[in-house]
Amino acid sequence: MKARFDPPLRVFSVDRLEVRVYPDRRALGAAAAADCARAMREVLSARPRCRMVFAAAPSQNEVLSGLREAEGIDWPRVEAFHMDEYPGLPAGDSRRFGFFLREALFSRVPLGRVEYLAPVPVLAGPDLRREADRYAALLSEAPVDLVCLGVGENGHIAFNDPGVADFSDPRTVKEAELDPACRAQQVHDACFSSLDEVPRIALTLTVPALLSGGRLFCAVPGPAKARAVNRMLTGPVSPDCPASALRRHPACVLYLDTDSAGALP
Repeated sequence: MKARFDPPLRVFSVDRLEVRVYPDRRALGAAAAADCARAMREVLSARPRCRMVFAAAPSQNEVLSGLREAEGIDWPRVEAFHMDEYPGLPAGDSRRFGFFLREALFSRVPLGRVEYLAPVPVLAGPDLRREADRYAALLSEAPVDLVCLGVGENGHIAFNDPGVADFSDPRTVKEAELDPACRAQQVHDACFSSLDEVPRIALTLTVPALLSGGRLFCAVPGPAKARAVNRMLTGPVSPDCPASALRRHPACVLYLDTDSAGALP
C-alpha cells in the first residue's frame, strides 16, 4: 500500500533555502522521507554508491520510519554516517546516537556500509582528537551526497551551538563543549533523566562539513523548535543561530509543521 502524503500548507523561500509547512508532524516526516528516498534513487541511478549523514534525535523518527518503508532503494549501495556522538558513553549505551540510529534505521535495512563514531575513554587530549581525525578521514574519502538533519531548540545543527559555531571551520569533525540549552534539550527529549547525566563534551561534524552535502533534508517538528525556526529564518545569517547557515546552501529543504512554524510572520 502506498503511503499517503498531505501537500504542504505553505511553500516559500528565504535566501536559497526552500521552506515547506505541513499540517502536522506525520505529514512533515512523510514528505521529508519521500523526498529523501527519491534523491537516493536519483544518486544511485547515476553513481555506484550514495553516501549519507544522519541526525539522531526523536525529531527524526518519522523521517527514519519513512525511509525504512521506502520502495526501490538499493540499500547495499548506501553508506551511512552520523553527525555527532557522546564519546564518553560506552559502546552499548542506549543513549549513544549511534545506538539510536542503529535501532531506528541502520539495523533495519541492508546498508552496504555503516561507520560509527567510537567511544573514547578520555574526554580530552590526543584520544579525542584521534577519533575526530579518524572519522573525518572516512567522511572525506568521497563527497557526501545527502544529509538528513534537524535543528536544536537553541538553533544548533549537529552539536554546533550558538556563539561557538564556526561557519569557516577548517575541520570536518571536532570536539564540542555543549552549552546548557543544548544539554537541557536532551532531557526534554527524554534521552536523559536529568541535566547532570547529560555529557558536557561531544564530537560533531562542523558546519562546513554538514553544508558540504549535495542535498540537505532538514526536518523540524514541534512547538519547542518554533523560536529557533523564527530566528533561523528572520534573523541574520550568523553563528548566533547556527541553523541560519542553511540559508546559504543551494539545495536544502526545511520541513516544518504548524507548531514549529507558529512564530513565523
